Amino acid sequence: MAFKHYNQNQLVLFPHTFDDLIPMDHPVRIVNEVLDKINISPLLDAYRKESNASYHPLMMLKVMVFAYMENIYSSRKIEKAMRENVLFMWLSNMNIADHNTIARFRSQKLQTAFKDVFTQVVFMMHF
Repeated sequence: MAFKHYNQNQLVLFPHTFDDLIPMDHPVRIVNEVLDKINISPLLDAYRKESNASYHPLMMLKVMVFAYMENIYSSRKIEKAMRENVLFMWLSNMNIADHNTIARFRSQKLQTAFKDVFTQVVFMMHF
């Protein structure tokens, strides 16, 4: 019998980027492209008073939108997806926010800017 080579201990060159693993027409690319075009200043305003280093709000927004598209709502499951799912790894550029950070982003930062961000996204999708 002829089998394709299989050796888990063999060194393998991983694709140079996760980009190589994601089809060009995948919805995660649409989320990325659309959110790159919106004005996130209302979201940035929620961070103005903080001096601590934070995950970039645009990255967090992209992760949240894509998670919701995938029917993932739990902050723990979103954290797990950022750690284990290639699509989330690509979207977050390998940043992994813990579930508490995700929950705070959703309840504090995103809540203040949600209406403006959502309006922009809806407007872009119609034109």
